[in-house]
Amino acid sequence: MTACEVTIIGAGPYGLSAAAHLNPMGIAVRIFGEPMDFWAHKMPQRMLLRSPREASHIAAPTGACTLDAYEAASGTPPCAPIPLATFVEYGRWFQRQLCSNLDRRPIIRVDREQSGFSLTLKDGELIRSQRVVVAAGLGAFHRKPPAFGNLSPLQVSHCYEGRDIHHFSGQRVAVIGAGQSALESAALLHEAGADVEVIARNPALRWVGMHRWLHHLGPLSRLLYSKYDVGPVGISRIVAAPKLFSRLPLRLKDKLRTRAVRPAGAQWLPSRLTGIKITTGRIVLAATSARQQVQLKLDDASERCVDHVFLGTGYQVDISRYGFLSQDILQDVRQLDGYPRLGAGFCSSLPGLHFIGATAARSFGPLLYFVAGTKFASRELASYIARHRAQGQ
Repeated sequence: MTACEVTIIGAGPYGLSAAAHLNPMGIAVRIFGEPMDFWAHKMPQRMLLRSPREASHIAAPTGACTLDAYEAASGTPPCAPIPLATFVEYGRWFQRQLCSNLDRRPIIRVDREQSGFSLTLKDGELIRSQRVVVAAGLGAFHRKPPAFGNLSPLQVSHCYEGRDIHHFSGQRVAVIGAGQSALESAALLHEAGADVEVIARNPALRWVGMHRWLHHLGPLSRLLYSKYDVGPVGISRIVAAPKLFSRLPLRLKDKLRTRAVRPAGAQWLPSRLTGIKITTGRIVLAATSARQQVQLKLDDASERCVDHVFLGTGYQVDISRYGFLSQDILQDVRQLDGYPRLGAGFCSSLPGLHFIGATAARSFGPLLYFVAGTKFASRELASYIARHRAQGQ
């Protein structure tokens, strides 16, 4: 059985950033997973990142290996918004520069031991680790409303399941949702030749960044908004301070978190939705299969007949849906509606087990849903591990 001090599960932005911060500290670290796998294979092709460039750097310990550095090294012209393909290649370049200890094999099970954890790889190899950092992302947490539960995978898919958009050219497609994933998928489907209708429960669509003048008021703007641009005026500053956020009462944290990431589309999307039917203030009550098509019944008694349904219905964090965590571990981790309850160093109630990224958003705020959160997460994690290592813990 191979032994190491820290094992990181997941090689997306959070896993890569954590490994980059721990590697220079002389800690025996191993990171497992295919680099940028979710971004490369589960997101719609030709997608653009909603986050601004300033909030799209994967954090490195010295401030190196930024998106700008990758573009300069690869000859990629800088642009905004950032194309998905550029961000994927940036993450892979970051890994080659700072995370040579990557192992692409998947971990299929994590069990608790008396002095740490044992991890089973897909090929059967066992690893013993004093600490485990779960940075496995959102891929397991797709939210699928019950109304669509009886449809086959050929008839319904989540926006972030890696479907080939061009496959739907000439088909009638209903896109459910009012957030970035739904609206950008609708635009991409329309541009690929599909007949698209967006159906959203919200009474009207919302857009991020439509009041740009508020960002050009000099020092006043810096008081109102953080550079990460997560959340509306005022809330943006609170969100940008995860340690402060973590000390707030849970009810207030939840209120701020949900307000900061409510469904909305980027300011560059409205022009791309021209020609798409948009139905707001409506809920799909039932979806049934009928002769290789899907019949949708809405709450106003109207119906739609489509060839496919795209769900832009977001995610619901639930760590029990990480198939690699054993039941013993899940029972010992205190949770908040599926989120792990985390303390200093992103440590769960099970000593030595850490969660970073979206799973930490209930404790440290919505910045942890975004790439911008890698800076705080990696520094806090590395500092915590270094302190407890020095104390022999």
